[in-house]
Amino acid sequence: GSQIGELEYENFNAAGAKITIAGKMVHPGYAKGKMINSMLIANEFITALPSKEVPERTSGYEGFFHLHDIKGDVETTVLEYIVRDHDLDLFENRKKLIQKISSDLNKKYGQDLIKVSIKNQYFNMKTKITPVMHIVDIAEEAIRELGITPLIKPIRGGTDGSQLSYKGLPCPNIFAGGHNFHGRFEYVPVESMIKATEVIVSIAEKVSKNKSLQ
Repeated sequence: GSQIGELEYENFNAAGAKITIAGKMVHPGYAKGKMINSMLIANEFITALPSKEVPERTSGYEGFFHLHDIKGDVETTVLEYIVRDHDLDLFENRKKLIQKISSDLNKKYGQDLIKVSIKNQYFNMKTKITPVMHIVDIAEEAIRELGITPLIKPIRGGTDGSQLSYKGLPCPNIFAGGHNFHGRFEYVPVESMIKATEVIVSIAEKVSKNKSLQ
């Protein structure tokens, strides 16, 4: 959970993509028509993806491709991407685009130099929570009663609540007070954590008093 007041029941659909590119090293002085530089093919792959659909240029419900790791030399280059989108159809299209770029480059070079492995990581919990929106209403009421303005918006990331929701326990996300996640300046105010605890206690009390929810 992020800043104080946040309440979310939507998150990204997520996948990880590993692109392995094979090259061929020969002496540079005798390389004409022989060398295949996997790093240069990796550059072609990267530039074939939409340049504006990256984390630093998107917001709200906009998805992205995020190149978070790259290792390579002439012989082998490996690209590690995370793929994100709130919309399931757009999410599937992103994965298909990665496969298409791989296929197109293999055709261009006349051999299977690029291999792609894509693994789903988690899915948008909205699908599981929408049928039981009263649980979001209870959390919102608890937040308001503590004098906090609820900030309801989609999560541009994942949450344990997503995994729990798909395991049969619908679980919206409430704030914990954190800021600047995954960076060197990440922090959380103690006061925000105290408020989060008060919200949790209030939710428990509300549910315990409502027999229809037990």
